[in-house]
Formats: sequence, structure tokens, C-alpha cells
Amino acid sequence: MTKGQRAKGKGHSTSATYHLPSTTYQLTIVHLYPREMNIYGDTGNRLVLQKRAEWRGIDVQIKLVGVGDPIPDEADIIVGGGGQDAGQGKIQDDLQEKAETLHQMAEAGVVMLMICGMYQLFGRSFTTHEGEVIQGIGVLPLETVGGHKRMIGNTIYQTPFGEIVGYENHSGVTKLDNPAMAFGTVVKGSGNNGQDGTEGCRIQNVFGTYSHGPVLVKNPAFSDELLRLALSRRYGDAKLKSLDNTMELSAHAIASERPR
Repeated sequence: MTKGQRAKGKGHSTSATYHLPSTTYQLTIVHLYPREMNIYGDTGNRLVLQKRAEWRGIDVQIKLVGVGDPIPDEADIIVGGGGQDAGQGKIQDDLQEKAETLHQMAEAGVVMLMICGMYQLFGRSFTTHEGEVIQGIGVLPLETVGGHKRMIGNTIYQTPFGEIVGYENHSGVTKLDNPAMAFGTVVKGSGNNGQDGTEGCRIQNVFGTYSHGPVLVKNPAFSDELLRLALSRRYGDAKLKSLDNTMELSAHAIASERPR
């Protein structure tokens, strides 16, 4: 049974009721460094966005961008995942070559979701335990330093898109230039640094977070907001048809009750 078929049933929890016109919409989703930066199921974020768009009749093109590959001009959403410190080191030179393009796209309102390692590299720098400085690209106003404590476990954050549940595993201590730029507020977990109650960062349509999981699987309202932002940028105030989120919300509820 497809998601569209399930959405016809009664008594199911749904996202906010949006409506797409009969016009066929198109979205291009770019996955940045899918081989080098993919840990704890972060590729699932790309799949969630693709399927939730396709269930609404939106034509989706997927572009995988690795080291040496250009970022397509038509990108509507760019996602990136987490990785080990070694993975960050492997991509840092290539990411610097892409920095100007990514800055221009961020300024133009392209939607981006960066998880953990890629979140850190979208800041200005990441200093490892060994003192090696991995240069970031400065799209997000933050810096990260490798800490001595592992921040690991299930997480809950309050955000403008409701409660977000996820899973964190990092020793990086991230400090924002301004805590008001945080993506969310920590309810359970450590978030950016385990000290100031902030989690992630948002600048324009660029989102960074430490939430693995993949985070979008259990947080359908946030998933749909990313799609809405991308469609509105391309087509102007686009609205999304509602979907049956019964399974997603059940997974969210179960995850929120898990111990740290």
C-alpha cells in the first residue's frame, strides 16, 4: 500500500493540511558527499524528502555530489550527513572549492540540511582532539572544538517546527556567535555543547543539527517544512497536500520515551 493510499483513511494523524495545485511541481535534491559523510542512517533524510514529495505527485530528481563533482545549479534542497574526523579531513579541500557556490546558494534561499560532521564544517572551523584545524566554509556562524566528553544518546529538542527527536554522538563542542540563531532548545541531551541549552543552527533556509536517526524519519512536520520552503522558493507560496503520518508519529512517540 502506498503512502497516498494510506492517506485516504479516516482517523489518522496528519501533517497540516496543505494543497498543491494541479501543476506538476519539480524538485532537485542534492546529496553532498554521500560516500564520505554518511553515518547513523543520514542518507535516510534524502529518502524521506524524496518519498514525501513523490507521494504528493512532485517530480523529484536526485543528484549525488562527491569529491570533484560540481553542485548542480538547479539544486532546491542540499543534504549532508555525519562522518568520522577522518571523513571530514578527506573532504575539506573539496568543500573549500565548493564554498563560494554554497554561499551563493544559501544567500539565494536554497534549502540545506547538514547533520553532525557536515554541520560542523558549515561553520568556520573544527579543531580536532589532536589540534588539527579543519577549515569550514562559514555558512553558519559557529566554531567547533573537539572535547573530552562524548555526548551520546537519544535527544529531544523544542523547535519552531515542534518537538524534534533524534540521536546524537559527538565530542565536538560547538559555540554559536549568537545563541538566538540556534535551531532548537535542548529538552533531553547535550545539543551543541552540553552547556548553553542550544541545539543546531539556522540561518535563512540553512539548517544544521547534531540529530542523527535519520532525523526526518520521526519528525514529519520538519520534513514537510523543508519541502515547503523549497517549493515556495521555486514556485511561490506552495502548499503541501496532507499525508497520513501515523507511523512517523508513532516512531516519534516511541523515540521520545527512550532513556538517554
